[in-house]
Amino acid sequence: MIQEVLMAVVGAAAAVGVYAAAAARVVKQYERGVVFRFGRLRGDVRKPGFNMIVPGVDRMHKVNMQIVTMPVPAQEGITRDNVTVRVDAVVYFKVVDAAEALIRVEDYKFAVSQMAQTSLRSIIGKSDLDDLLSNREKLNQGLELMLDSPAIGWGVQIDRVEIKDVSLPETMKRSMARQAEADRERRARLINADAELQASKKLAEAARQMADTPSALQLRLLQTVMAVAAEKNSTLVLPIPVELLRFLERAPLSETSSRPTPPVAAPDAPSVTGPPPVPPEAPEPPAVEPPRSDAYLVGRGDAVDAIEDLAGAPVDPAPREDDSGS
Repeated sequence: MIQEVLMAVVGAAAAVGVYAAAAARVVKQYERGVVFRFGRLRGDVRKPGFNMIVPGVDRMHKVNMQIVTMPVPAQEGITRDNVTVRVDAVVYFKVVDAAEALIRVEDYKFAVSQMAQTSLRSIIGKSDLDDLLSNREKLNQGLELMLDSPAIGWGVQIDRVEIKDVSLPETMKRSMARQAEADRERRARLINADAELQASKKLAEAARQMADTPSALQLRLLQTVMAVAAEKNSTLVLPIPVELLRFLERAPLSETSSRPTPPVAAPDAPSVTGPPPVPPEAPEPPAVEPPRSDAYLVGRGDAVDAIEDLAGAPVDPAPREDDSGS
C-alpha cells in the first residue's frame, strides 16, 4: 500500500515537473511576450520575468523592444532639377506595441524597409540637388514623417532617419568643382579690387599732404633708397630730381634774355689822299670749333663787339688755345 502511494506521488511529481517544464516561459528584460490561445490573442502582453502558459493550448511569441538599426539600400532617382543621384540612408525604429506588431503586419521589419525605400525615392524626386547636399536636416524630418505615418499603425515608432551619402555623376562633380573654383576666384578678385581702392585713397591723401610740403617727397625718396640699400644684394642707382634739371635749363636762357645787345658802330670810309690800301691777306681756312654751350658763345660775342667799338673796324677774333689744339 505504501509502495503504491509512493509510486503515485512520484508519478504526480514527474507529471507536474513535465507540465512545468512545458508551461514555463522566461521573458527577458528587453522583450515582451504575446500569448495566443487557440489562435486568439489572450490577455495582456506578458512582462519580463517568469511566465506560465498552458502547454499545447497557448503559444507565446516574444517581441524585441530594442531600437533596430536598418540600413536602406542606395536608391537612384532624378531630382526636381533633373540631376541623377544615388542616395542611401539609415532608419532607427523600435516596437512600442508588441501585439500590434504581430497582428497588423506579417513582418514589420520588412515592411519598414520597403516603406523606407519608397519614401526615399519620393524625397529625391521632390527635392533639388542643393537641398540634398546642404539642407539634409529638413529632408531627414520629411522622410521621418513619411515613414512614421503608416508605421504607427503597426505598433512601430520611427525614432530617427538619416541620409548617409549622396552619389553624383563624375561630370556633375567636375562641373561643381569648376563652379566652386570660379566663385572663389570671383571673391579673390573682389577682395583685391577693394584693397586697391583703399590703397588708392590712401595714396591720394598722401599725395595731397606731400604737395603742401615738397621736401616730404625728397624724404620719402631717401627712405626708399635706404630700404633698398639695406639688403646689399643689388646695384643702387640714385636718380636726379627732375626739378633740378628744369632749373638748370632755365638759368642760361634767362641770363641771355636779360642782357642787352650793345650797338655796332659803322666803320669810317678810307681817305682818298692817303697811302694806297694794303691788299688784304688771304684768309685762313676757318678752324672747326668744338661745340660750346650757349653761355660760352654769348660771352665770346660780347668780347668781339667791344673790340670793334675800340678799333672802329671789324676784327676777326683770334683763335683760342683750345681751338688751335683742335
